[in-house]
Amino acid sequence: MTGFNMEWIETLIFFVFLGAVILVPGYLKSKDRARLHETLRIAYEKGQPVPPELIQAIQSGNEVSKDVNRSDKDLRAAVVLIGLSLGLVGMSFALGQLEGGEARYGLLAAAAIPGAIGIGFLVLWYFNRDKTKV
Repeated sequence: MTGFNMEWIETLIFFVFLGAVILVPGYLKSKDRARLHETLRIAYEKGQPVPPELIQAIQSGNEVSKDVNRSDKDLRAAVVLIGLSLGLVGMSFALGQLEGGEARYGLLAAAAIPGAIGIGFLVLWYFNRDKTKV
């Protein structure tokens, strides 16, 4: 080994970050569910009534939210994905100015994927916006 290899550390940081992005949301969701179960257990021990909708939501694994419309979730996802796509386009032009234009094409291709998915969510929102809440 002839010196300090930064590529190895960069690769390690990338995979640690990737693992954290994948694992941390699941861990936090399980902690929230554990707190909900503990709250339900305490309410049951004290004789408080538990709504059947809450028990059904826990059994099916869905979150309890009566006020969120599916089309609202579609619109939110569309805005986030289109914003991500526009950010990648902007970054591709900035890198294109620095690198002489070669890096631009890869990022433009990468920006097309979330942009197309965002447009798909926008279409779903448009067709489902007048339907009743699910």
